[in-house]
Amino acid sequence: MSVPAPLPPPVGVHVPVGGGLARKGLAYADAVGARAVQVFVGNPRGWATPAGDPAQDSAFRDRCGEEGVPAYVHTPYLVNLGSPTAATVERSVAAVAHGLARGRAIGALGVVVHTGSAVGEGAYDAAIAQVREQLLPVLDALQDGGPQLLLEPTAGQGRSLCATVEDLGPYLAALDHHPRVGVCLDTCHVFAAGHDLAAPGGTSATLDRLVEVAGPGRLGLVHANDSVDVCGSARDRHERIGRGHIGEAAFAELLRHPAVQGVPVVLETPGKEPEHREDIALLERLRDG
Repeated sequence: MSVPAPLPPPVGVHVPVGGGLARKGLAYADAVGARAVQVFVGNPRGWATPAGDPAQDSAFRDRCGEEGVPAYVHTPYLVNLGSPTAATVERSVAAVAHGLARGRAIGALGVVVHTGSAVGEGAYDAAIAQVREQLLPVLDALQDGGPQLLLEPTAGQGRSLCATVEDLGPYLAALDHHPRVGVCLDTCHVFAAGHDLAAPGGTSATLDRLVEVAGPGRLGLVHANDSVDVCGSARDRHERIGRGHIGEAAFAELLRHPAVQGVPVVLETPGKEPEHREDIALLERLRDG
């Protein structure tokens, strides 16, 4: 019996949800032509863990399911499971658990968390051991059918625990390659960390290596962002598609790579409705052309 070919990656955007997940977020997705969405379920720069609106949760979940729009949650930017500060670690664990619970409530497929950083020289081993100690119980407590936890490597700023594709190896090993853990690849981050996506074949080489290091099927989401800064800058400054140092050709290469087939690609680029509509249309042309 023949195996069906994987579907091309659906293209979407991080949507604003002030005013309601379904009421505001899905209306924005409709306006820009998004076929995948990412949301915050609380203040991205705070520690609050709001319960959400059951009516909006239900409407969001039902519409995404009916229309085949995959949804994702992004945890707050403050999360750092490698922090030496006990209060930060405690709040980070609570934020991740909250994101996973809210993700389940709204039918999200994944919850994105930044991989964090160590503080101080020689602190990597202690920080990665702490990530293991704090995250494994959360992962083991996940119910079947809920969202995956998607690790997003950072741009390499500070003492990042995971920035390059190679860094994913020890990070995943620390989590025992847990079956509920996946990877969210941010193109701006990985470019800033030193992977030259703009070089001929650079995007394919990066994705090939990601599959080798993380394992087949571990890539669960792509954040499609061009970069204001050059490769290896360790600066996380997003630009619109084709207007930064990565360029359109790299995104065309990414969208056609076997590892990305069927994996949602979500924009986090500057701008609002007109710009996001244009960038989604551009990525779809690059994918289909």
